[in-house]
This record gives sequence, C-alpha cells and structure tokens, in this order.
Amino acid sequence: MLNYLLPNEHVNSIFDIHPESLKAKKIKGIITDLDNTLVAWDVADATPEVIEWFKRMKEHNIKVTIISNNKMERVKIFSEPLDTPFVFSARKPLRYAFKRVAKKMELTKDEIVVIGDQVLTDVLGGNLAGFYTILVVPIVETDGKVTQFNRKIERRVLSYMRKKGKITWEE
Repeated sequence: MLNYLLPNEHVNSIFDIHPESLKAKKIKGIITDLDNTLVAWDVADATPEVIEWFKRMKEHNIKVTIISNNKMERVKIFSEPLDTPFVFSARKPLRYAFKRVAKKMELTKDEIVVIGDQVLTDVLGGNLAGFYTILVVPIVETDGKVTQFNRKIERRVLSYMRKKGKITWEE
C-alpha cells in the first residue's frame, strides 16, 4: 500500500520537466495539479514562465489538462487564458477524474504523466489510476487548511520512506 505513495520521479519544479525527456519516455499527455504545482495556491493567473512551459508542451504536441480539487471559478480563471482543459472538484486521490481525463485526451495510461505537489492527492491518485507520477516541490510553504493537514501526514510518510531507503531526494 505504501508504494502507492511513492512517485516515479521527484523534481524541484515543473520547469525541470522538459518535453524532450517526456517524448523519450513516450509521454503524450500531462495531467497536472494547479495549486502549488503550477503557481502558488493564492496566485490567480499563470506567470510568464508557466505560460512559456505550456507553450513548449503544445509545440511538442504534448496535451496538458489541469486537474484540481479546487472550485470551478479558481480553476477556470487560471486555465481558460492558457486554452487548457481542466477538471475542478476532482476529488483526488479518487481515480475517476484521472481516468476521465485520459479518456478525453484519447491516450493510454502509459502515455500520460501525472504531476503534482502532494503525495496524498496527486501521487496517490495518479498511482492508483496506473499513471507515471512526478512529485514537485511545493512552490510556497503556506497552504489552505485542508492541505495543511495533508502535509503533516505527508511529512510522516516521507520520513518513514526515507528511513526505509525508498526515497533518496532531500527536502
């Protein structure tokens, strides 16, 4: 069970994820979290760097969908200027939203990567649905109330995994 909490990769930010390396792994689609993955949880719009990252993915024919547990207004305000499909109130880590997005993308689970900053929602949900998962370092250390609770559990899980030698990255 604990293996479902382990990402396939760990990177500092989305900017460490390049379309060339994804294509080398036969990845054609990205399901990405929004808050603290793409921008800080309290930032409404994409930064110029995030806009450029989306542009590079599109230039390499990599489909991107944003999946968030947040409300429609939050996700829509961020996603629409990027001309990017999105799912709000996704109920991560449940598999349903991940599988629905894969079907809309018309890609198999082996052609999609899930990117997010939380082990208990993004990584667990992506792994339960059978996708390759990449954990990114949260953009800011502050979080909403529910996420603060999740982070406490996450720290304990990661500490345990580190002691068991299952993860090697530093915090």
